[in-house]
Amino acid sequence: MVLLKNEEALAKTAINTWKLVIGRLDRKLEQLTDDDIQKQIAPGKNRPFYILGHLTAIHDRLFSLLNLGERLHPDLDDVYIASPDRSFKDAVSASDLRKIWTEVNTRLTTAFEGFTSEDWLQKHAEVSDDDFAKDPNRNRFAVVLNRTSHASYHLGQLVLTK
Repeated sequence: MVLLKNEEALAKTAINTWKLVIGRLDRKLEQLTDDDIQKQIAPGKNRPFYILGHLTAIHDRLFSLLNLGERLHPDLDDVYIASPDRSFKDAVSASDLRKIWTEVNTRLTTAFEGFTSEDWLQKHAEVSDDDFAKDPNRNRFAVVLNRTSHASYHLGQLVLTK
């Protein structure tokens, strides 16, 4: 058995947890037809379609936040982050949104798998150098843990779909 350094073990745990949650979301979404994801989870609540769009847009923001390059789909923000469900007509079809979800998360996972221990501990793009010096926990690792938790929260909502 090969023992990992503490930093490597933490990074591996973060990646594995990310992949676990994204995999569970993928499996739940596969169970829902394009018609199913248009139905509100409960009266007056979000549709799975909106949750999928929301998570996709939030994850797409990770590219710029983690200094991984340009975002792939910033056009999703107005509909799925800045506004509540059904404020706008859906920006894309269910089929296209599923493809975008997969594209964004596949590219993020590949980037995370390429991080060194030092990469995980780099500051994220929205923290100044001075603030990072005061609080080095405002790093990529913390952001990915937060976004994984956020995705897990919404998975809990999707579990309520009938």
